[in-house]
Amino acid sequence: MHSRSKGVTVTGTGEATSPPDLITVNIGVTALAPTVAEASGIAAGAAENLLAVLADAGLDLADIGTTNYSIASEHDWSNNVRRLLGYRVNNTLNVRIRDLERAGDILDQAVEAAGDVVTVNNLQFSIEDPTDLERRARDAAWTDAKAIADQLANLAGRQLGRATSIVETQGGAIPFPTPRRREMAMTSDASTPIEGGTTTITVSISVRFEFDD
Repeated sequence: MHSRSKGVTVTGTGEATSPPDLITVNIGVTALAPTVAEASGIAAGAAENLLAVLADAGLDLADIGTTNYSIASEHDWSNNVRRLLGYRVNNTLNVRIRDLERAGDILDQAVEAAGDVVTVNNLQFSIEDPTDLERRARDAAWTDAKAIADQLANLAGRQLGRATSIVETQGGAIPFPTPRRREMAMTSDASTPIEGGTTTITVSISVRFEFDD
């Protein structure tokens, strides 16, 4: 009998969960005005105010980067007639916030500083260094695979031997919101609630075990 038939291949899955420690969000300004100069001036002033607030909040300059700057004309096509509405200037920053407890306050201050031309998009929670979480998920996946292989070997009346092949497939990080009751005063100075929930990393491994007998 071919040696490859003297064994069993199983798949084990493991998960590890942790609260996120990093928020990444796109914050920017978008201004529409009759001329490029006017739209650029409005956007530049709002962007300067936005950057000043982020700096005052203690964010590192390395955590703030421009991801988009664009100028384009906008038109209205009502009644099949093209009419110039003005010029749109977009300036978008990619901002990383490491203090999740202050994230709501920081975003509120940024929105207030930029005013009515502010844009906020693509808020994402993550874990900056997932190494430990991946290790824990991998340990759980191995335990799962070994338990399945032991059971199958026992059902077949065989003795499980060494692992001869291991292939890992990492499922990646999945954020899950965690509902939490909050008692907040309904006042104008209440900050926007930002809830990180948890982040789960899933790892799957395919393992080939030999039979010893």
